[in-house]
Amino acid sequence: YQSRLIIKSIFIDISVIHLFVFLTLVHQVAEKIEALGQFVMKTRRTLKGHGNKVLCMDWCRDKRRIVSSSQDGKVIVWDAYTTNKEHAVTMPCTWVMACAYAPSGCAVACGGLDNKCSVYPLSLDKNENLAAKKKSVAMHTNYLSSCSFTNSDMQILTSSGDGTCALWDVESGQLLQSFHGHSADVLSLNLAPSETGNTFVSGGCDKKANVWDMRSGQNVQSFETHESDINCVKYYPSGDAFATGSDDATCRLYDLRADREVAIYSKESIIFGASSVDFSLSGRLLFAGYNDYTINVWDVLKGTRVAILFGHENRVSSVRVSPDGTAFCSGSWDSTLRVSVRFRFSGESDLRNILYSMVLLFTGIRDYRW
Repeated sequence: YQSRLIIKSIFIDISVIHLFVFLTLVHQVAEKIEALGQFVMKTRRTLKGHGNKVLCMDWCRDKRRIVSSSQDGKVIVWDAYTTNKEHAVTMPCTWVMACAYAPSGCAVACGGLDNKCSVYPLSLDKNENLAAKKKSVAMHTNYLSSCSFTNSDMQILTSSGDGTCALWDVESGQLLQSFHGHSADVLSLNLAPSETGNTFVSGGCDKKANVWDMRSGQNVQSFETHESDINCVKYYPSGDAFATGSDDATCRLYDLRADREVAIYSKESIIFGASSVDFSLSGRLLFAGYNDYTINVWDVLKGTRVAILFGHENRVSSVRVSPDGTAFCSGSWDSTLRVSVRFRFSGESDLRNILYSMVLLFTGIRDYRW
């Protein structure tokens, strides 16, 4: 009997703590953290070569090369330093909605309205016909919306308009695992940082963000607080949280340990949907591309907007911070990609990498890599 009372007391204590966490938002925890100062970015390179809307882009781990895909059916590999095109592939379909660099930098994957994910090995010979070496890896029953290699070149994750995600073996093209749980088109996926295990998050037209176990195929967590389609998902650098961007004109942050939404990034003046999001390397900043041609930069801790980036002449479709955090690239329906660098904040504090919690302790960081 006494043991039951102790267990009941512990359960009540946990319930009280959970209620406190549930009623607490990140910006409330971070009230005493010093605010960021003025944020300044400068465009260093503009990559021109696509004949239509840029739909997706990804950085190579060498921090120099970029792959992009477009409505014109072309996939281009760029040297971001020189703006030279190193490789170009014409796909058999238009609307190439997904592209990704392999971890080794020796291959790229892409797909779209052909319902396939194709992998192209890259060689040092710029004149080599890459199409002849194409390997069709994945086959969905509707368009391919996103793809991402796992932590090796041997496996790839895909999401599709058929409402599923799937894990494939690149060499054999064999389906290793399928993930069912969305009730509408899946628009985006993102693999967790390697140190956090075998999970990934997906978002779609059913307004849900689902977290999956790659080994079992099970949906281990699900979040549904958006009011419209979730266009993009991105893990926080630590892997303990992830951000979403939606057609409801908001970006949101979800903590996996607290099992809930902990922040909303929005303003009354923002009425267009968010199409793509990415974190700075430190996690203090959230970059979000919008359909109104702008990129909003949010202070993750404070929940405030620290900058608006202009320059594109049409919808911003993709935003990505380089692997070393020193550069930022955005792709747009204006057919261009813009590579930018950041100057330091004015009044930037000397806070060091404190990993947060509430169960979350979010922190401020001074980091020249953001």
